[in-house]
Amino acid sequence: MAVFRSGLLVLTTPLASLAPRLAPILTSAARLVNHTLYVHLQPGMSLGGPAQPQSSLVQATFEVLDFITHLYAGADVHRHLDVRVLLTNIGAKSAFLPPLPSSVQNLAHPPEVVLTDFQTLDGSQYNPVKQQLERYATSCYSCCPQLASVLLYPDYGPGELPVESLDVPLPSTIRPASPVARSPKQPVRGYHRGAVGGTFDRLHNAHKVLLSVACILAQEQLVVGVADKDLLKSKLLPELLQPYAERVDHLSEFLVDIKPSLTFDIIPLLDPYGPAGSDPSLEFLVVSEETYRGGMAVNRFRLENDLEELALYQIQLLKDQSHKENEEDKVSSSSFRQRMLGTLLRPPYKRPELPAQLYVIGLTGISGSGKSSVAQRLKGLGAYVIDSDQLGHRAYAPGGPAYQPVVEAFGTDILHKDGIINRKVLGSRVFGNKKQLKILTDIVWPVIAKLAREEMAQAMAEGKHVCVVDAAMLLEAGWQNMVHEVWTVVIPETEAIRRIMERDGLSEAAAQSRLQSQMSGQQLVDQSHVVLSTLWEPHVTQGQVEKAWALLQKRMPQSP
Repeated sequence: MAVFRSGLLVLTTPLASLAPRLAPILTSAARLVNHTLYVHLQPGMSLGGPAQPQSSLVQATFEVLDFITHLYAGADVHRHLDVRVLLTNIGAKSAFLPPLPSSVQNLAHPPEVVLTDFQTLDGSQYNPVKQQLERYATSCYSCCPQLASVLLYPDYGPGELPVESLDVPLPSTIRPASPVARSPKQPVRGYHRGAVGGTFDRLHNAHKVLLSVACILAQEQLVVGVADKDLLKSKLLPELLQPYAERVDHLSEFLVDIKPSLTFDIIPLLDPYGPAGSDPSLEFLVVSEETYRGGMAVNRFRLENDLEELALYQIQLLKDQSHKENEEDKVSSSSFRQRMLGTLLRPPYKRPELPAQLYVIGLTGISGSGKSSVAQRLKGLGAYVIDSDQLGHRAYAPGGPAYQPVVEAFGTDILHKDGIINRKVLGSRVFGNKKQLKILTDIVWPVIAKLAREEMAQAMAEGKHVCVVDAAMLLEAGWQNMVHEVWTVVIPETEAIRRIMERDGLSEAAAQSRLQSQMSGQQLVDQSHVVLSTLWEPHVTQGQVEKAWALLQKRMPQSP
């Protein structure tokens, strides 16, 4: 059967009966759609009658909110799918409820196929039902001209579940602000304006639950705060966060798709309160279990400033059934960033001038990152490692290729009594003096690069296929021009400072000063093909390196 890039899944079974069947329905849909799957809820609709079915309003109850959460949680096993539950026909209890749109709603990815859980009597792909389904889909949404249709029943397994409602309520996932006990059939209140905030890195299904609840509650405007700048510093692996503009683009497309009738105000969140702390027109705030305390703090801040409290809606975290060691057990962007470690982030450089039989990795990282330990792990896997520090020692040694030019440039007072260059004295001469530093690097860097090329020839002579150039100044020196890929080792700056102080006996200020004289982890990652981190236990680092090595073997040109 054909596989489609985008699809629309029309769910017609009453929600209580649908919930137990949802996992096999999503699995069936995931076999047919490989990118974007829109979901349209129309419980109780029949496609079997002579009349063309019309879209009707679905009352937003807590059962509906719980079902949407359940659907996104179930969809999380299909990570390749961007699932979007459309909310145009789902309305909260409100005196100012807008009418259902009479025009066709445009979608960012027009569906190429429409799917449904609707059951024909004999389980066949019954043409009149498919025609009704296609007409219904195109009356609601912009679809591709050659729209295909598939009845998923009985592919999702009818046998083991009774057709009648099981009447088993879904687990409660949304806690409203009111202390009144909520019931599944209780309508959800609508508000004019509300807010929701987050980092929204690599928009995932837990984000989509948070945003969907906020979109159902809001009838006119939703303010969305997107964390930026100082609020990102405490995030795990912040170097791998998507840029703010990219996060906003993905967020905006999702929101306009699921509820185009709302006005969205997406703004950078630069402090913990954001507009929720100061905007008098806001009425509610959607938070997760983790950020509920922050929501309480926002309300205290509002009361201190003579503003009314916001109604808080707390969303339960989605469990990540496939989380690994050192990953959070919830669906989390942090875990997604951890899974990027060791993977290829951008295409390798083409380097026809390098020997065809040798693949060269440039390994770099801020001081204290554990770069050298990663180099040794790669050596253990079969790589030939070139230590640029050792090449520097050779270059500076009496009779070495950089010795005479450096002495001529900086004078004999940089020498020990035995004629060896005193690198501490030389370092103090150039530290903080850009002009003097450039004189030194213009002499030394080309010499080290030449020595590195000679080492590459030695690697080939030893029959090695992968060569790692271990160099803290790889990018500053422009040595990325002689490698196929740049691999960077990252750790938080606070951890780097702690390691430098412990290893080199420096003060905190001296350690900070050393880091400030180098490119930042972010600057390195922005030019890197692979990122690794030594933040966790040694066996976790080893696992990352082995993963990176295995993926490297697959993409390296095969020797003839």
